[in-house]
Amino acid sequence: MADPKGFLTTGREVATTRPVGERVKDWNEVYVPGSLLPIISKQAGRCMDCGIPFCHNGCPLGNLIPEWNDYAYREDWQAASERLHATNNFPEFTGRLCPAPCESACVLGINQPAVTIKNVEVSIIDKAWDSNDVRPQAPERLSGKTVAVIGSGPAGLAAAQQLTRAGHTVAVYERADRIGGLLRYGIPEFKMEKVHINRRIEQMRAEGTKFRTEVEIGRDIDAAKLRKRYDAVVIAAGATVSRDLPVPGRELNGIHFAMEYLPLSNKVQEGDFVTPPITAEGKHVVVIGGGDTGADCVGTAHRQGAASVTQLEIMPRPGDERNPGQPWPTFPMLYKVTSAHEEGGERVYSVSTTHFEGDEDGNVQSLHLAEVEFLDGKLTQKPGTERSIPAQLVTLAMGFTGTDQANGLVQQFGLELDERGNVARDADFATNVDGVFVAGDAGRGQSLIVWAIAEGRSAARGVDRYLTGASDLPAPIRPTDRALTV
Repeated sequence: MADPKGFLTTGREVATTRPVGERVKDWNEVYVPGSLLPIISKQAGRCMDCGIPFCHNGCPLGNLIPEWNDYAYREDWQAASERLHATNNFPEFTGRLCPAPCESACVLGINQPAVTIKNVEVSIIDKAWDSNDVRPQAPERLSGKTVAVIGSGPAGLAAAQQLTRAGHTVAVYERADRIGGLLRYGIPEFKMEKVHINRRIEQMRAEGTKFRTEVEIGRDIDAAKLRKRYDAVVIAAGATVSRDLPVPGRELNGIHFAMEYLPLSNKVQEGDFVTPPITAEGKHVVVIGGGDTGADCVGTAHRQGAASVTQLEIMPRPGDERNPGQPWPTFPMLYKVTSAHEEGGERVYSVSTTHFEGDEDGNVQSLHLAEVEFLDGKLTQKPGTERSIPAQLVTLAMGFTGTDQANGLVQQFGLELDERGNVARDADFATNVDGVFVAGDAGRGQSLIVWAIAEGRSAARGVDRYLTGASDLPAPIRPTDRALTV
């Protein structure tokens, strides 16, 4: 155990953010650089080293949280990094982007603020990079087997790294011009600077993984031909079909899916544009959708100089404390104030968009909404609550409905889908097509980054067993596993 009395003597302290007036003028991460290390050892000492560490159950990766908390408390950063990497290929991603279901399951969280597990995690990995403790792990021998991975998001990268280290020759195919999937073009720079992706890619290249960008399987290469070229294929193409809003006026200019809007600001940071083709500068912006993607749109609009930002959510405002119907250690629906919300804007709950209005040139100018409530288990519009708000840029951030079928990948492989429209798979993450596996949101549906990495690691074991007859690779989850809920 780290500090036997740490949870009694030390209060929860999180990373310090830069002043709002400063950070909205740039795209750097919102946290003060280096602010965690002076406090993180004491924070790690709050870990109780529980007899049954429920944080393991909250995290689908099964991260060895009490172990690396203990090492962080003792400032044995190399050992902490080794335990961290034992279950997680990319802790710098999860430490920045995961909503931390491990903290919701922390035993200390029953009656006190939980251990700052995310902050400890990101401190360990950042220290490991700074100390040159993260090195390529090339395989001792090659198997002679080849694997194609379709998609370079967290699931695809995790599967590729695991299979490369197992000795297989792996090529990752990405339809975008850079590797990273939604990590690259869906996550704003202020949440995770892309240097963290770039150095992982260089590590994977040094280990032997090959990358092919601007190649879309289904359009540029026939999926059936790809299957013949490789001994196995892993589909990690994500659930990239955005949920639409079919109301009058949807066709007006200035209404975009979040994933049409967000990647352009990332491309500015990559040097592809001086200014983004879609910008919030000087406009009244409305973000439809109250989740993390919506918050990313809010923070991006602030940095682009929006005149105003309003975020709409159809569901009621969550509470500030656990609902009795969502007891510990489940992941509760709580009112969440992200760094983007700290920067300004208005959040409106229990409202539904009825229609849009535009000018004579076909540009959106206003959004009409109405309040809604639950009646007999259904969301129903309240009479007399209709009103309009100015809207010159609207982003739709209402989630995703499944993997892309328009490119022909599903049909060309001949894949079966489950009842939710995801690619069906068995206990080894194998599809109905021999040698073709699926990992991540393409098989699970829209989920979290930590689940994507767990899926990639588990699918890699299934592929390794298929290719060699046995596997020592870990499989932290089954395809049927779901988050800890009630």
